[in-house]
Parts: sequence; structure tokens; C-alpha cells
Amino acid sequence: MLASSDSRCLTFVYDPRGVCDIISMPIAPRPRTLEGLRLGILDNSKWNANKLLRGASSVLEKSIGLKDAKYYVKHSFSKDAAPELIAEIAQNSDIVLTAIGDCGSCSSCCIRDAVALETRGIPTAAVITTEFVRETGLQRRALGMDDLRPVIIRHPVSSITDAEIAARIDQICTQAPLVWLGHPF
Repeated sequence: MLASSDSRCLTFVYDPRGVCDIISMPIAPRPRTLEGLRLGILDNSKWNANKLLRGASSVLEKSIGLKDAKYYVKHSFSKDAAPELIAEIAQNSDIVLTAIGDCGSCSSCCIRDAVALETRGIPTAAVITTEFVRETGLQRRALGMDDLRPVIIRHPVSSITDAEIAARIDQICTQAPLVWLGHPF
């Protein structure tokens, strides 16, 4: 902030560039295998999130051999999940899938929820669309968890057919296990 004054007036000018002190945080330790793990699913109540998450959960349970899958819903896509909900998910899950980030606030909140779970030691795959890759990259960097990789599916999501939903589910089921295991894709 710069300040100047004369006998009649005091003027403050703020530098809008600011400085961000970022504390880098590691992602949660990754499991060696997904077989037998408990999957937590966090639905942010966006249009088609339920279809994507339930479809992906069904495929993943069969293909990976998960022990259990438990479904959670937060009631506002534009707010972070409540700390109590994050604690419950972390207590009952070994890995988490959360969706959907297909606009600005919901993408940010999906990433913030994923960071909250990762800091509790739960590998989390946050599903975002291609239109919000850059925004979520900035969000991850600002939160200090640059190594958190999202699952990226094609945009849009809200106005797509059942066949397009099936294609997005395939994208999720291909990428999410790689995110949980810490493998490149």
C-alpha cells in the first residue's frame, strides 16, 4: 500500500498484484492396489453429477473389486463441503470420487473438497470438465496442492444425452484409478 498526504487529504493506493504465501502440501499417500478399498462418492448436486457418479461407481466396483461404496451429497455445488461431511467421508472411505466441476464455482469447490480430503490422507479424484482445467490448476496451486491431479472429462455435462453420459463415465473410470494410485496418464 502506498500512502501520500497533503494538508487537505490522505490518499491510499493499494497494489492489486498482492503476494500469496503458499505453503506446499503433499497429496495423500497412494495405495498399491485398489482392490478391497472403500469408495466414498461426493456428489455436489450439479445436474447429471448423480448419473455420472453412480454410473462410474457401478463400473469401478465391478472392475476394481472395491469392498464398498458409500454415497454422500452436499446441497450446494458452489460451497465447500461442510467440515463434518468431510470428516465423515474421510472416516468411512479409503478413496474418494467427487464431481462435477463444469463451471467456475463448482470447479473450485470440487478441488477444495478434494484438498480437504487429501489433507486427511484420503486419495481423491475430483472430476472436472475440459473448460475448467486452467482454473482448477490455479486453484490447486493457490491451495498448495499442485500435485493433485483431477479427472478431466469432456465439456459440457449438463445438457448431454445418455450416450454422452456413458462416454463421460468411461473417461472417469479410465482416469480415476490412475489418480488414486498416483500413476501418470
